[in-house]
Amino acid sequence: MPEPTRTQRLGAYAVVTDGERILLTRISAVGYPTGWWGLPGGGVDHGESPNVAVRRELYEETGLKALSARLMDVHDIHIVEVGRGDMYEDYHGVHLLYAVEIEPGTEPHVVELDGTTDDVRWVAFADVGSAVEPVLPVVTYAVENLGQFTS
Repeated sequence: MPEPTRTQRLGAYAVVTDGERILLTRISAVGYPTGWWGLPGGGVDHGESPNVAVRRELYEETGLKALSARLMDVHDIHIVEVGRGDMYEDYHGVHLLYAVEIEPGTEPHVVELDGTTDDVRWVAFADVGSAVEPVLPVVTYAVENLGQFTS
């Protein structure tokens, strides 16, 4: 087995809830892993504030604007396996999790049509992992720790 390529990625993600549901996005064929459900958000660009990144990503992926975004937690994942482009990868993802309040009355819709998101929907907490699957570990983490994002 060849030596894995080391990748570390910083992302900012929105935990958006309405008391009964959580907002999730599906990864398009442009992204990785295709078809998995995650939180709205993504990579923090070089020189970009994570607070700005989470608001930008939320809008691109859902068409929703954040009224507030509070950094609440940090989640990470470290895996060594075949990853993007079928390359053997030592991947460490660091996820900044924001409790985000959105403007009311706007239905979510994907704005950036050629990006890494191809669907967005509200999912009942109890249906995460069954109504939408597969879900990224960060989604499971957010649902298991909802109290810190909904208070």
